[in-house]
Amino acid sequence: MSDTNFVDYVKIYCRSGKGGRGSTHFRREKYIPKGGPDGGDGGDGGSVILRANRNYWTLLHLKFQRHILAGHGESGSGRLSSGKKGESKIIDVPCGTVAYDAETGEYLCDVTEDGQEVILLKGGKGGRGNNHFKTSTNQAPRYAQPGEPYQERRIVLELKVLADVGLVGFPNAGKSTLLSVMTAAKPKIANYAFTTLEPNLGIVSYRDFRSFVMADIPGIIEGASEGKGLGLRFLRHIERNSLLLFMVPADADDIHEEYRILLNELAQYNPELLDKQRILAISKSDMLDEELIEEISKDLPDIPHLFISSITGMNIQKLKDLLWKELNKDGEYKKSVDTIVHRNLDVKSVEFDEDEELPEDENEEDWDDEDDDDFDPEFQYDVDDVKG
Repeated sequence: MSDTNFVDYVKIYCRSGKGGRGSTHFRREKYIPKGGPDGGDGGDGGSVILRANRNYWTLLHLKFQRHILAGHGESGSGRLSSGKKGESKIIDVPCGTVAYDAETGEYLCDVTEDGQEVILLKGGKGGRGNNHFKTSTNQAPRYAQPGEPYQERRIVLELKVLADVGLVGFPNAGKSTLLSVMTAAKPKIANYAFTTLEPNLGIVSYRDFRSFVMADIPGIIEGASEGKGLGLRFLRHIERNSLLLFMVPADADDIHEEYRILLNELAQYNPELLDKQRILAISKSDMLDEELIEEISKDLPDIPHLFISSITGMNIQKLKDLLWKELNKDGEYKKSVDTIVHRNLDVKSVEFDEDEELPEDENEEDWDDEDDDDFDPEFQYDVDDVKG
């Protein structure tokens, strides 16, 4: 993924289709002057559906497609002919995408499995023709049911990448270097802070043709949960991870303190992240001798830890073994999709521009009916009250 192609946040306007109206047609043939009502039903309006597609990695394809409009149902006609159903619109998104209401910030749904579909907006049901309303006392009903109206909503789509292991650390902690060594990914690596500006994914090959997915997010700094640096925008990408790999360089002033700061930023962003399994990797350990490693080990957090070096390959295979062991801690390989409680969005940060022009409805139907001058488009009925 290039620097300009990774899009993990879009806002779109969605509208389902309205149902077609029922027909008030009466049968008229040469030798059947009073054939009775034969108005057909209106077609159902199309729905707007969110579908997970494993072939997508970003929301780039939706960046400039801001309006998703489903088709309207067509009106019924004579001879009990039903109207055509409106075309549904399917929004293909990467696995791990979450949908929110852009006006209230309310969480709507998420899709995590390939092919999983969720109806965001249901199309209006088509109206019933006058054939449904004939009774013994009303053999020529001159009315039909109008179709249900469409639904519309502004939607915010957020991508939270799916990975088994998430790398967490300060800028220049060696996360991208480790990803490039353990996987075939080629992230940008440089000796300045915030080299990584977007999440990077890689597949770690393990023994016996097994593998797991590792994700590298931009570096976190103190205050990231309050919006400082780049952490706030990308912290969402580790919410799905089953295991968090904290990385602190060996030349840090206080390894335990840096770990505490990172853990605190995660807790401030989402307390649920503290429930995830954690491993500490002390990177750039090729500059340490055995005595220093033994001394530093005395003051490390009480979690599984390992001294590694991506440049020399020091303990890289041991790190893979430790990661695989933790992923299978309960005797079964953990999937990358962890169940999380999605927080509602801050409405102020997702509002649309007031001057945004919404699409016009180019398929407005004329309510006139050539067979019935008394047709009432506002007529509604209770299905349970209709007989015949």
